[in-house]
Amino acid sequence: MTVNTISRISPATRFIFSLWLSAWLVLLLAAAQMPVRAEQPAKAEKVSTEPFDEVWRLVRDRFYDAKLHGLDWTALGDTYRPRYGAAASPAERSAVINAMLAELKVSHTRHYINDDPAYYQLAEIFSYPLRAEIPKHFSSNKVIYPGIGIFTKTIEDKTFVYGVMAGLPGDKAGLLTGDEIVSADGKPFAPVGSFTDKTGTPVSLEIRRQANGDTRRVVVVPETIEPGDAFKAALRDSARIIERDGKKIGYIRLWSYAGSRYQDVLEEQLSSGKLKDADALIWDLRGGWGGARPHYLDLFVPQAVTMTMTERNGQAEAVNFRWRKPVALLIDGGSRSGKEVLAHGFKELKLGPIIGERTAGAVLAATAFMLSDGSLLVLAVNDVSVNGVRLEGVGVTPTVEQAFDIRYAGGKDPQIERAVEEVLKSQKVDDNGGISAP
Repeated sequence: MTVNTISRISPATRFIFSLWLSAWLVLLLAAAQMPVRAEQPAKAEKVSTEPFDEVWRLVRDRFYDAKLHGLDWTALGDTYRPRYGAAASPAERSAVINAMLAELKVSHTRHYINDDPAYYQLAEIFSYPLRAEIPKHFSSNKVIYPGIGIFTKTIEDKTFVYGVMAGLPGDKAGLLTGDEIVSADGKPFAPVGSFTDKTGTPVSLEIRRQANGDTRRVVVVPETIEPGDAFKAALRDSARIIERDGKKIGYIRLWSYAGSRYQDVLEEQLSSGKLKDADALIWDLRGGWGGARPHYLDLFVPQAVTMTMTERNGQAEAVNFRWRKPVALLIDGGSRSGKEVLAHGFKELKLGPIIGERTAGAVLAATAFMLSDGSLLVLAVNDVSVNGVRLEGVGVTPTVEQAFDIRYAGGKDPQIERAVEEVLKSQKVDDNGGISAP
């Protein structure tokens, strides 16, 4: 279009043309700026503090000490709530809650999320008070998680195998107490995350069995674990006989004592199972979870009447069974709660040597609450004393001290070895082939 042509256009047409040109230029400028605006970071979504507030209220209303150990709970809530809101991940938010709970300086008061086997194990232990909540958060309507049946312990930022549950995948793969777990499938090890969506599929663990030694590969096949069933199966599979100096020393380990089903298995193994012909017993209450009732100790108090019921096929069952042979008890810093109650009674009644290290001093009664986000709060709701003695923060000391540094232990267990020595040293074989006190 030439200048002459433009000059011949009417003023009205020129006005419309200028408006069109202006609009076109505005659109071009806007289009040029759009990528710049699209690259601007999205505003972070504000984190709900409702789970934090649920914990805060539950402690205020249900904690066993109505005075909350003299703490200004409102002020503490105001201090920790902004930290919770600023936390960037569920793990960081849980850490904030646990920092607040730690101000109470008690056991049985902790927050758990689903990246920890303890979350699932405790949810199952407290399944009755959580019975209305579990179906909301577990599609199977029961507590399950992917795992290999080991307990781990972090020491100086390294992950070590603290215990291997008998008969479960970690045991089948040959993992040993003291193994350092370096990685899982080439990634940092996570007790639950390393096995999520991998049940039935081999997972390669890189472990170190000796300090400063070369790593080796152990292949495990994780399975779906239902904690109660796993604890019960591991208890039964842990029963074994240690042959020493011509004598049979029975051994059995209870990873959880939260329920009579575990006591039933113990009695079954002693009365008619693998340990019925043992000359003495090592009763291992190290690690795991408590929950034991005081009357479980009656099993080792001989002054009682035992009845035997025999069926037509010859199968016999002992009623009110008592173990009347020597017994030694194993404890350590992982023995807690109801296990400490049993250890205290065992010591008071002088039922045998207690070998190991001081127990956790975690002796309060707790219940659990599942929060709106599916996380778990375990909260101390009752104080506890045993025969008038308060064990919280104190624990039970062994009669025979035996330390055990699990790091790179290679499966060796000096506490079990010491227990064998003690039962052999303190007992003698009688004329009938049994062991009796000197």
